[in-house]
Amino acid sequence: MPSPLPPQRPRVAFLITNSEIGGAQAHVADLLRALSDRIEAVLLAGGDGPLLVTARAAGARTVHLSLLDNALSPLRALAALRQLLRALRVAAPDLIHAHSAKAGALGRLAGWLLGIPVVYTVHGFAFKAAAPARQRLASRVAEWLLAPLTTRLICVAQAECALASALPIAHERVSVIRNGIADCDQQAEPGAPLRRIVMVARLAAPKRADLLIRAFARAGLPDCELVLAGEGPQMAALQALTNTVAPGRVRFAGPVGDVPALLASAQAFALASDHEGFPLSVLEAMRAGLPVVASDLPGIREQLDDGACGLLVAGHDEQAWAAALTRLAGDASRRETLGRAARTRWAREFGLGPMAEATWTIYRQALAGRPGGARAAADTGASGQ
Repeated sequence: MPSPLPPQRPRVAFLITNSEIGGAQAHVADLLRALSDRIEAVLLAGGDGPLLVTARAAGARTVHLSLLDNALSPLRALAALRQLLRALRVAAPDLIHAHSAKAGALGRLAGWLLGIPVVYTVHGFAFKAAAPARQRLASRVAEWLLAPLTTRLICVAQAECALASALPIAHERVSVIRNGIADCDQQAEPGAPLRRIVMVARLAAPKRADLLIRAFARAGLPDCELVLAGEGPQMAALQALTNTVAPGRVRFAGPVGDVPALLASAQAFALASDHEGFPLSVLEAMRAGLPVVASDLPGIREQLDDGACGLLVAGHDEQAWAAALTRLAGDASRRETLGRAARTRWAREFGLGPMAEATWTIYRQALAGRPGGARAAADTGASGQ
């Protein structure tokens, strides 16, 4: 018999820079749904995107932070911090769970000022070697300064944890919780004739939809379309590129509400990127049973079991990408084998349940360190067994 709900659930404020469609946003939505019976959740987010609607449907209160965005202006960041402090004083959370770089920075500052513990999930450090030098330096300095203000740091991949080892934060406060997603019924048939390759991503750096478009054009594949699901600041430039190198062969689907249905209609998935953490889009493709062609990056390598579930392409060699697409196009049996291996690995390693349970454990540990938090952690522990 399941344990009864405790008389007082902890109030957790989920903080994210933008409420648009994206991997970090989907991650937050999954946690809101999975932990809805254990916590009282409030979502604080910039933008006016679909995550706000999803959060309310999961039973969370929502607060729109109009000044929170990705702008680099220090003055705007200071104004956003003031707005966040006001919102947190009203929400009065026991714990802040921050996601994305700017929200992670402002959330930790706000938590320090208000005496609220902060869990920060880093979906991918921006000081990787592949990042632009200026961005890399700014991110490294910021993370170095903010690490001591972090109650618990969650990394989504072992490679991210290795990067965190250079920060001034005790190793026992750093955990690896790999992304996980819930199952769905919609499955692809990768062994069918190759008619559609899909990439689901925001059309902005560090994603490299431009590289994929050029490789797709070079590969030929006259009976196949490339579908780019997502939106972003590069859309106009990418459409212009398509009109030049692959007119009529690339479809820009925009923000897709039913990603599982789109993936089920495809025979392969692709993701080209300069750097990544542990992309949810790859997990969604694996769950659908699709073979994956992706950039050979540490987090993706970990997902695909060093290439056992897909093709890893090193660097930004357009010809190598085209060759990988051509190999999959010409071998239905291999597509089917890789897709089956991807689905099996997803089911074994990347379900939503283990991720939610591990996150719940981190919450309890963070609350136990707060004055009065030991009681809250003990009370809420009953529902986590």
